[in-house]
Amino acid sequence: MKNKKGLVIGVANQKSIAWGISEVLSKEGANLALTYQGNNFKKRVQPLAESIGSKFIFDVDVKDDSSLDSCFKKISDEWGSIDFLVHSVAFSEKSELMGRFINTSRENFLKSIDISCYSLIDVSKRALPLMSRGGSILTLSYLGAQRVTPNYNVMGIAKAALESTVRYLASDLGQDNIRVNAISAGPMKTLAGAAIGGARRVFRLSEQNSPLGSNPNLMSVGGAAAFLLSDYGMHTSGEVLFVDGGYHVMGMPKLDHIEKV
Repeated sequence: MKNKKGLVIGVANQKSIAWGISEVLSKEGANLALTYQGNNFKKRVQPLAESIGSKFIFDVDVKDDSSLDSCFKKISDEWGSIDFLVHSVAFSEKSELMGRFINTSRENFLKSIDISCYSLIDVSKRALPLMSRGGSILTLSYLGAQRVTPNYNVMGIAKAALESTVRYLASDLGQDNIRVNAISAGPMKTLAGAAIGGARRVFRLSEQNSPLGSNPNLMSVGGAAAFLLSDYGMHTSGEVLFVDGGYHVMGMPKLDHIEKV
């Protein structure tokens, strides 16, 4: 990643996956610009940016075209080009990440799809002119996109759409030598993960039943991201890479964790 430049969208705090990716990329020599949303998050993100020598942090709301326009214009003015883009953005009302899926509201469904999925298309479109020499785009998914998981509800639909979007973007942008991939990380103790009902129980179940007996951490997800964003991943595109201790291959819990019937 030495001398490569890129934008990481969606850093929330030091426990967020976007930060874990940023930290690893910085250690590997990348120059980073980071985004946050609102002054409350700025207080957390600014010290993190300073710790990795990042000179550029931007207040970005993916629903606000003007904030996106401003961010990408400043990057264009300062750097002229970028080599990679990390999209770590998702949203659903917390009240709808518990209970029955059938009660999903139209308003939250549309908002969740817009922020969690369409925003990847929107920021990729803006990044395209800055990737004249090719590049790599990465987003973040979860097993709930492919299998039903407790209380994930509308986010499962949004992430399924996101994974499909990765494939379509990979096909469309391949002619520009731009690769598009996703990482599907296992449960992690992040601000976003805590919003899902029963998160602690899901975390423990995944940890107990994954082949490796552990959930991912910021370094392991960051390392996978470094591979996909670097030249080592130059022929990987349209992929959803699982970083979950192998949990996604399991059809049932391990026998030690199945109650006797």
